[in-house]
Amino acid sequence: MVSVPARPAARSPAEPGRPRLEEVADNVYAHIQPDGGWCLNNAGILVAGGRTLLVDTAATERRTLMLRDSLAAVAGEEPEVLVNTHHHSDHTFGNSLFGPRTLVVAHHDTREESRAAGLGLQSLWPDVVWGAVSVRLPDLGYQDALTLHLGPLRVELIHVGPAHTTNDTVVWVPERGVLFTGDVVMSGVTPYTLMGSVEGSLTALERLRALRPRVVVPGHGPVAGPEVIDTNLAYLRWVRDLATESAAAGLTPLQAARQTDLGPFAELLDAERLVSNLHRARADAAGAGAFGPEDILSSFQEMTEYHGGLPACHA
Repeated sequence: MVSVPARPAARSPAEPGRPRLEEVADNVYAHIQPDGGWCLNNAGILVAGGRTLLVDTAATERRTLMLRDSLAAVAGEEPEVLVNTHHHSDHTFGNSLFGPRTLVVAHHDTREESRAAGLGLQSLWPDVVWGAVSVRLPDLGYQDALTLHLGPLRVELIHVGPAHTTNDTVVWVPERGVLFTGDVVMSGVTPYTLMGSVEGSLTALERLRALRPRVVVPGHGPVAGPEVIDTNLAYLRWVRDLATESAAAGLTPLQAARQTDLGPFAELLDAERLVSNLHRARADAAGAGAFGPEDILSSFQEMTEYHGGLPACHA
């Protein structure tokens, strides 16, 4: 295992540390952005047969330039293939900073979801310096599964949604035992299912556990072993039960979240996501479909109220 520092960045004392590059298997790397909170997602780099595959990008121009430095440390700065694990902008805004020779691949619903989201994330955190990023849509979509061959290395893209979103892709490297989960799995960070499904997430997590990965690179937070899947399962089962009990008691999701002792999940970052997860769990139980933009914004406002202010985005 190696740790390769990325480009230093000017930062305030409150800003999390700079990204680091970890070799998690032979020529398989995780680009980790501490502390894994809002907008600080992870990426992945695979190098084989003289070719490079990148898993996700970053939220801002500055953060994507640091990711490009990680790429340059182990491969070329322009990967042949870029896989987006889902449409959320912290994972995709950096797409626009790679050239046309980089093929962007994602689940087929990611293209329309990215188009619909546009630059909306920037309005939630207007003080962030987003830089010269724009919406670059995937070039190639797939339905259920897609196998890529990176020289001799087999890379499997698997659609496991609805989970974190409707269009989640995990990137499985069976010969290395490494699983890039996107935001279907969080490490030390509260899961977030508002745009997907609590029930769907539970199904997806069981499916990921059945792959028996040795290394799990989550969408946010530190690299972990397969036990992190169990932690996510435990949290979401707890959310499902809490949603049922609090609804029966006549509590709103915000009221329920405020009255609830987080117990073993108190150390997870971004605890305010409990409010949105309760909304999603109740919608699942009612057989409701995806939330619209106005519902997503309303939920974010409730999370802000629970948090006592706007959650920090350190992108």
